[in-house]
Amino acid sequence: MIPANPGKRLEIEIDGREYLRIPVRTELISTTDDIVEVVKRYTEGLVQEGDLVVVSEKVVAITQGRAFRISEIKPSRLAVLLSRFVHKSPHGIGLGMPETMELAIREVGALKIIFAAIVAAVGKLFGIKGLFYRICGPKARAIDGPCDYTIPPYNDYAVMGPEDPDGVARQIKREVGCAAAIIDANDLGVNILGVSGPEVEIPLLEKLLKDNPLGQSAEQTPIGIIRLAKEAVLAGQA
Repeated sequence: MIPANPGKRLEIEIDGREYLRIPVRTELISTTDDIVEVVKRYTEGLVQEGDLVVVSEKVVAITQGRAFRISEIKPSRLAVLLSRFVHKSPHGIGLGMPETMELAIREVGALKIIFAAIVAAVGKLFGIKGLFYRICGPKARAIDGPCDYTIPPYNDYAVMGPEDPDGVARQIKREVGCAAAIIDANDLGVNILGVSGPEVEIPLLEKLLKDNPLGQSAEQTPIGIIRLAKEAVLAGQA
């Protein structure tokens, strides 16, 4: 069995059933790679009937040419201004720098960004948080800034969310032969961006990935396999 990533564990129990979250190590993925081919190559011989393959949204976006070196992004005055009001989290800078805010403006439009910022400012006066991202939607939420713990050279890149994650998940299912999902996970939580079909139970998958078993540092395991350990069904729950 492939070992768990440092600080993580393979097993998790959900609703009386035990599941395995198997990390799959890859080489460094770049813009020249085809993500479907990469997933097929690295999961060959590992997947079993009934498995679910999960893939980090960041590597999908990288292969789609949606990763940009920070020095190549020229932020507008609006991006510089709005980025000053974004909460900086220790788990990721998000839109808290002009360059990532500029990508958000390009992705969802300046008018929507301005409207969201105004509503968010008013919401904070009443103790309501998270309105900015609710209005801007998943495309803005999925933008990642550079982090020291990210594998080089992507520690100096900003990455937008992937295009058509549902379509990518369906392609992976066709090539690999099992259900697939594109995920955005970190130590704060998880968002399921795309799934191969209704066979993927999104609420269950969110629980299975809530502790971010693939990690977000130098693990180099952007692919994972979720497997029900059938023999581990607890007594009385079968």
